[in-house]
Amino acid sequence: MNNERVAIVTGSSSGIGKTTAVLLSQNGYKICVNFNKNINGAKTVVDIIKHAGGQAIAVKADISNENEVVEMFNIVDNELGTLTALVNNAGILFTQSSIEDLNESRINTILHTNVTGAILCCREAIKRMSYRNGGNGGSIVNVSSVASRLGSPGEYIDYAVSKGAIDTLTIGLAQEVAAQGVRVNCVRPGFIYTEMHSWGGEPNRIERVKSKIPMQRGGDVSEVANAIYWLLSEKSSFSTGIFIDVSGGK
Repeated sequence: MNNERVAIVTGSSSGIGKTTAVLLSQNGYKICVNFNKNINGAKTVVDIIKHAGGQAIAVKADISNENEVVEMFNIVDNELGTLTALVNNAGILFTQSSIEDLNESRINTILHTNVTGAILCCREAIKRMSYRNGGNGGSIVNVSSVASRLGSPGEYIDYAVSKGAIDTLTIGLAQEVAAQGVRVNCVRPGFIYTEMHSWGGEPNRIERVKSKIPMQRGGDVSEVANAIYWLLSEKSSFSTGIFIDVSGGK
């Protein structure tokens, strides 16, 4: 791999993505801070990185839109250099719901962003990283969820389904590109203190469920970011297709 490290972190204007972007920059990565709507958040992350002496750009791209994904990767090529790392972190969910109240629009919106978007980003990364395409190798970390194992009954079955697909993507792609110098791994966060719970309509969700978590608490975004960083780094150089659950034992 190149000595110069360049990373795209999708959905990095807040939460896990923001913390991951800052952590990677602290460890020598040039960062593409991807956002869709939260431009102020993205600018804040870039400012944090630059203030600490790092290099970062903010790039608006709805990852469910193929043209915008391609354009984002092209911008990174031109402004940061050869991509060496991708963190597929961007994801959405909607208000808690039982399956009786789900509709086609909601289901497809979640699948287009959480699944199609992740696959498109992997495609563009592989085009740049794989030996067969003239690349020098690289590392991809997909951010799934323990919802892929637990199913989120009565709350987010559609979201859980999308994360199950991310698990499968990780397994298949890891095997497809292992000989091409690209490692593909996955982090599955559990109940982490982020604003995502507010998107689902229950900001204090972790307080309600933490007694059911073996460690009796929710997780911090830094705990997820550290797992992502380890999987991206050469410290995990013989690991591909693996999963780290950051879930307090749940």
